[in-house]
Amino acid sequence: MKNLFGTDGMRGAAGEFPLDEPTVRIVGFSLARHLTNALGRPPVIVLGRDTRESGTWIERALIEGAAASDAECHSAGVITTPGVAFLTRTLPADVGVVISASHNPFQDNGIKLFAPSGRKFDEKTERLIEGDIFAKLAVAETKAGELRIANDAPDLSNRYLDFLMHEIGRELSLKNLRIVVDCANGAASELAPRLFEGLAAKVIAINNKPDGKNINRDSGSLHMDSLHKRVISERADIGIAFDGDADRSLFIDASGNYVDGDATLWVLANYYQARNQLVNATVVATVMSNIGLELALRSQGIRLVRTDVGDKYVLDELLRSGTSLGGEQSGHLIMPSLSLAGDGMITSLCLLRSMRESGESLSKLNAGFRRYPQTLVNVRVREKRPFAEVPEIRDAAAEVEAKLDGQGRLLLRYSGTEPLARIMIEGSDQTEIEGYARNLASVIQRTLGGPDGPKE
Repeated sequence: MKNLFGTDGMRGAAGEFPLDEPTVRIVGFSLARHLTNALGRPPVIVLGRDTRESGTWIERALIEGAAASDAECHSAGVITTPGVAFLTRTLPADVGVVISASHNPFQDNGIKLFAPSGRKFDEKTERLIEGDIFAKLAVAETKAGELRIANDAPDLSNRYLDFLMHEIGRELSLKNLRIVVDCANGAASELAPRLFEGLAAKVIAINNKPDGKNINRDSGSLHMDSLHKRVISERADIGIAFDGDADRSLFIDASGNYVDGDATLWVLANYYQARNQLVNATVVATVMSNIGLELALRSQGIRLVRTDVGDKYVLDELLRSGTSLGGEQSGHLIMPSLSLAGDGMITSLCLLRSMRESGESLSKLNAGFRRYPQTLVNVRVREKRPFAEVPEIRDAAAEVEAKLDGQGRLLLRYSGTEPLARIMIEGSDQTEIEGYARNLASVIQRTLGGPDGPKE
């Protein structure tokens, strides 16, 4: 049986399996049924969605299925993914359901589940739901009058906004700060401007008029050009870009420099370290974070621990080690003491607080962090043998690492979805690392290569 739920929920084209109406009803019914069996009572479910046109009917179908199993459903309407995680934890609810495909185009959508802790739901229940989907579980029709939906969307949305403003933003004044906020025409379109204006900032909101089809279109954290131009033209102190469900944020400083998740980790790590709040003097990031972050943190006596790609793995390591700060280069940061879900607005408030309390610009706070040059090469392979079991590849990789001598990094891995070996090298000299990558690619091509050669 194929897994439909991945590390970030179930995602695909809206209207097509498994995001067609009959299947979504099964998801709702199955989720409610298995929770009822575990709890001994019908569950309480809180739902939220981003601004995609398909979100309304997907939410309706899921509620219809859940209602057929007597679940009590609360819809928060349009709200961010971390907003649903917060509501699940504080209502309290037995499960939170997010209908979003994050940074994907509007044609896609997805379903993510959150546990009462605010963490992503357990895989065991997801596998049970998948079993019901493939068994084409019959769901009794629920009449409109029988749907148990609490009409409290504005109250739920305001509850989350109050948490951001009065707990995360406590005693933080953004007076005289000029902020450009790119809402990606997504879930933050109403909430983010209200949040920053409520803290006395001068807010210039862009891409904040969703029409169901323009979410992430040439906007938000995947398309930073319009934000960059607006920060410069408005002479703003900072630009903030969210993705469609606002679980991540990226920034532009007043000089027009791009500030990604690595740079944000650097600023916040220094901020918390100076206040003795960086637990274990450690930051958790993924294998994709730039070697420049690792070297910069090391210069301040801060250790970088790497995980596999995915916020799930970052959170697992944060909780395992008791560490207080982690995240991804993509801008998905997690501070467990504040939230177990990545939250772009929490990240933004923490970054703004570091600027306010230090009295420094974001550009000045980023001094000391140098992003090292990087090169990526893919090689098509006929088989995915462990690299350590191929002497020629093992020796060539060891030679590259010796040449980098701790001032660079080699990441050699296979694609999880394609017959490709992926070579990523970072180092101080672009020409040099490109040469290393070409030589290593030729060894892989010679020993494991498929019909096509290396490609950038």
